[in-house]
Amino acid sequence: MSNRKVVVVGAGNAGLCAAIAAREQGASVVVLECAPEEERGGNSRFTAGAVRVAYEGVEELKALMPDLSAQEIETTDFGTYTQDEFFDDMARVTEYRSDPDLVDLLVKRSMTTLLWMRDKGVRFVPIYGRQAFKVGGRFKFWGGLTVEAWGGGPGLVDALFSAARKAGIEVFYGTRAVKLTQDNSGVNGVRVRRDGKTFDIKANAVVLASGGFEANTEWRTRYLGPGWDLAKVRGSRFNTGGGIKIALDAGAMPYGNWSGCHAVGWDRNAPDFGDLAVGDGFQKHSYPFGIMINANGERFVDEGADFRNYTYAKYGSEVLKQPGQFAWQIFDSQVAHLLRDEYRIREVTKVTAENLEDLVGKLDGVNSSRARMTVDAYNAAVSTEIDFNPNIKDGRGTVGLSVPKSNWANRIDQPPFSAYAVTCGITFTFGGLRVDNQAHVLDMEQAPIAGLYAAGELVGGLFYFNYPGGTGLTSGAVFGRIAGVSSGQFAIGEDTGNSVS
Repeated sequence: MSNRKVVVVGAGNAGLCAAIAAREQGASVVVLECAPEEERGGNSRFTAGAVRVAYEGVEELKALMPDLSAQEIETTDFGTYTQDEFFDDMARVTEYRSDPDLVDLLVKRSMTTLLWMRDKGVRFVPIYGRQAFKVGGRFKFWGGLTVEAWGGGPGLVDALFSAARKAGIEVFYGTRAVKLTQDNSGVNGVRVRRDGKTFDIKANAVVLASGGFEANTEWRTRYLGPGWDLAKVRGSRFNTGGGIKIALDAGAMPYGNWSGCHAVGWDRNAPDFGDLAVGDGFQKHSYPFGIMINANGERFVDEGADFRNYTYAKYGSEVLKQPGQFAWQIFDSQVAHLLRDEYRIREVTKVTAENLEDLVGKLDGVNSSRARMTVDAYNAAVSTEIDFNPNIKDGRGTVGLSVPKSNWANRIDQPPFSAYAVTCGITFTFGGLRVDNQAHVLDMEQAPIAGLYAAGELVGGLFYFNYPGGTGLTSGAVFGRIAGVSSGQFAIGEDTGNSVS
């Protein structure tokens, strides 16, 4: 093994992709994971494993998922999701603020990166359970999201750790990076703290891939604003912004939507941090098929504004703005079969009733009389002349309400009725470091800091206000691989400007 070393800070999807790619360049690689081994994997391990990828048709998907059976292909409309569509979705949901160069890189390298991961042992499968409904005997995928890692986030992380182990990559657990060491030539290592002791690890290049600052209560309040200290954290308790801090201390340029984050509807009684035993099960994302009511008994968002993967990452913050920081999602029996599996876990805050009067009376913390009026007004406003179709934006909406519902509006009038209590669960923060197309971290003059690279959630400039579902893991993998190639080439003295495709 070469003695030209790359140190990767963080052992999630982005960090492991970086480590594997750097090792492919011939560098020796050490990964620093501040979590203990039993909690390894960062936020990636808590995800459901969805990955957004551009593809022209089923033949490309067959290359990525060779286990696709003839029957699956025959009974499924996979459609297409072109690079232009992916780019346009990123631009639209971020209100055209995303860095176009970074988005272009993300989109164009999405498929090639996933194929590279498949070659490393990561298995991908169609995301039937959450992104396709059967209509007329055929499944149809919607919202540009077709693929997930087999085994979800845990399966993805385990596959990447296995690939790293086979490549001879060392992982140091319980080891926190506290400072980047530098000389006049650039970054030359990392100061770490482990078992109460501090020491330096020398390196020819460093890749930061340690996530955002969502688990840091003080930083959330400082940058996201008042009330964000009250949000629950969906994932790792170790993502406290440490990698961002040491980069800023080393002169890196902050970039992106520092006041923005990915935040979703999350069970009201979930723990303060992610629970690996439950994983992503505390999320509650079937709200497009019902309505959401706050403590005042009022609706506050258009639940059917778009497919859930284009609204779920911003609706958590809308829940946080409500009195008491909670809401209830209400459904009837007409749509019960459409609710995602997360509504059926044991650890769920749920009430049921055979009539609406009893249901609203069971909604803890809610003005029940106002809630009943809201449901009645909603029911009266539903346009029933348009057919309900969960696979498309069907235009079946409401008329005359101050808060409309634009699609998938059904009257809530068929018992039994059910309601689920949600609060805000923060996934990751959008603000981070500025990088170029080779994943170099840039300084305040927008020049590369020699020997320093970044990938994953701490890269700023991709997401603003909102987020297309499944893009986080794709981004981590794409920029992780780029950072690994760049850092590996730099470490061995062959920095060619990154030839990865």
